[in-house]
Amino acid sequence: MPSQLTRIVCVAAIGASTLNAQTPRQSPLTSARASQLADSILRLMTLEEKIGQLNQLPGRGTQTGPRAPTGGEAMIRTGRVGSFLGIFGADYTRELQQIATRESRLRIPLLFGLDVIHGFRTIYPIPLGEAASFDPARVEFSARQAAIEATAHGITWTFAPMVDIARDPRWGRISEGAGEDPYLGTVMAAAQVRGFQGGDKGTGLGAPDALLSTVKHYAAYGGAEGGRDYNSVELSERTLWETYLPPYQAAVNAGVATVMASFNDIGGIPAHSSEWLIGDVLRDRWGFKGLVISDWGGIGELIPHGVAANKGDAGILGIRAGIDIDMSDAVYADSLAAAVRTGRVPLALVDSAVKRVLRLKYALGLFADPYRFNDAARERLYTLAQPHLDAALQAAREGIVLLKNANRTLPLRKNLGSIAVIGPLADDGAAALGNWAADGRPEEAITVSAGIRKALGASARVVNVRGAPVDTVDTTGFAMARSAVADAEAVVLVLGERHNMSGEASSRASVELPGSQRDLALTVIRAAASGNKPVVVVLMNGRSLAIPELVRDAPAIVESWFLGNQHGRAVADVLFGDYNPGGKLPVTFPRATGQIQLYYNHRNTGRPADPANGYTSKYLDLPWTPLFPFGYGLSYTTFAYSSLRLSAPKIVAGDSLTVSVDVKNTGDRAGDEVVQLYLRDSVASVAEPVKSLKAFRRVTLQPAETRTVTFRIGADAFSLYDRRMRKVVEPGMFTVFVGTNSDDVASTHVQITGDTLVLAPATPRFR
Repeated sequence: MPSQLTRIVCVAAIGASTLNAQTPRQSPLTSARASQLADSILRLMTLEEKIGQLNQLPGRGTQTGPRAPTGGEAMIRTGRVGSFLGIFGADYTRELQQIATRESRLRIPLLFGLDVIHGFRTIYPIPLGEAASFDPARVEFSARQAAIEATAHGITWTFAPMVDIARDPRWGRISEGAGEDPYLGTVMAAAQVRGFQGGDKGTGLGAPDALLSTVKHYAAYGGAEGGRDYNSVELSERTLWETYLPPYQAAVNAGVATVMASFNDIGGIPAHSSEWLIGDVLRDRWGFKGLVISDWGGIGELIPHGVAANKGDAGILGIRAGIDIDMSDAVYADSLAAAVRTGRVPLALVDSAVKRVLRLKYALGLFADPYRFNDAARERLYTLAQPHLDAALQAAREGIVLLKNANRTLPLRKNLGSIAVIGPLADDGAAALGNWAADGRPEEAITVSAGIRKALGASARVVNVRGAPVDTVDTTGFAMARSAVADAEAVVLVLGERHNMSGEASSRASVELPGSQRDLALTVIRAAASGNKPVVVVLMNGRSLAIPELVRDAPAIVESWFLGNQHGRAVADVLFGDYNPGGKLPVTFPRATGQIQLYYNHRNTGRPADPANGYTSKYLDLPWTPLFPFGYGLSYTTFAYSSLRLSAPKIVAGDSLTVSVDVKNTGDRAGDEVVQLYLRDSVASVAEPVKSLKAFRRVTLQPAETRTVTFRIGADAFSLYDRRMRKVVEPGMFTVFVGTNSDDVASTHVQITGDTLVLAPATPRFR
């Protein structure tokens, strides 16, 4: 007669095998079968086995790849670990899964997580670069392709997307998000969640190519003071709700399976101990049903935060706040059982956390087939597959932003006999991949030099000169750079940051070009000008940069970010006119570091900047305006906007408004334009931003083609948080802006009539 455990495992397999037969709108995360399975297993578990499900161990690197830490296999056998971080490979993850499902008492399968941020082996543009595409469908497709490749390597869980709004480019992790705007951030957050998980609302989970997605870092990590990673965040509740929280909520609404807590505190309460953030807001206000994981060591860091005296106290704060899984620091494994047995932590809290873990494993179909992600043939098929490389190329092209093109310097002609490619990043494969490149290999990346060589063919002479180091002052290579300019017909300067100068733990006090690169650039530009030779600056970077001298002197500037495997090919396509750039800046570019924070959707002041009045908000030594505004980007063609019109001059609060504008390609070649719509509440109960992005659309227009671009915006676009922190639509006059960037817009007005409409009750009171 089968044991109770055997019956449970069989029932679990039957239930999981019918995932695809569920109603399309139902997520396996919230299915009744998942709850029944979790309850059945919970009744059989010891306290130590329960805590084991909440314990995530980090892998360790070896010459053959990431492996389980010493003692990890023994911990699997005894049920003391539920997931691993940084372990992948179809064969090896299968080996560990076999230990869990054949040799442990309860045979609960493992989860394998990895930071698949912008690709696994095929690397796509960094998220900031993908946001520059203003193409959510493209971003979703990149995440979908990344999930297909990652799951083929045994990975079941990614710690992405990062949706932290970042208004301070000194913060290195700005590269991992969508930039400074909350609306763009919400759109890109939802797109990535759908891509990773294979559909909206988690309905794609259960397929063998769907990854559990994690929205991070909850919350407001991008507001770190001084732009220093791991630092405190000090902001008002209003700013938190208006600016920083919307992308997390968008990810939750899209069905994200997991949420990662952030390292920072808000108002003196570290996120890993915040019952308000996790309980009141995430679970109660937003209805989140998935699990919450700590960031690496985040629970143990409650000790240096000063809110816990020891690991035991830290673990109690973490589990009470709602942190379900402890990543890497073994606080729960070492202390939680004692806290339960002494009555300091109710067993029910542990059971709730374990149940959420088991539900995720069910959602992935692991109880039905624990080896569905461990197929070596599938791993070979999808690693660097041509369709993925093709998708990476198109994503890279779409993310490139043309910042300047004086006298139509670009595109360069393809019949050049010689070209000098100068700069420390021109042949840097690691820089092409960018930070958080998972299993990406620099030798598999196409550098700018390689892309140019491929584009021009064997008949052209391509000379590559480093010229200067990336981040140290050294002018000894300038003479060689000048010599290369003298012998070339055209010059491409490749400047910016190494891949590890942005990302985690990579904050910079200055956002100017590091080292001697600015002086190298000016030297090369002057040498090229004296010979009447075209010169183009290509930037590679993970943040906005202050480059006023380049804007003044360089004829053409291309912002390429870190574009992944196909970086050099995409850049070459733009340089030689095989692709017409259409990307836009998702961040404001300052004139100098001293302008930071500088972002387009600021509130007005009682004394807005006025050049004729010294007693207004500006600088003595620098214009207050940005070098390049949010949403800025040029094309090899030109566009004209006309006939901005509304469906009605007045609407009742709660109704939708249709906004239309005619956009014409007035140039001589096809091109993409990102049409942007902004709103401003003219008079409100609280001070509102001078304008806020509410809609955008990327369109392709042929020469002389005119297209009517129409937006339909609803009540949420007109809403604000009033003085009682209710989300409302207030009657009054609104300005509607439509144009090519946040500065270059046409405008009209619409009046909202009727009574104030309450869309959501007052936000939970901060505690």
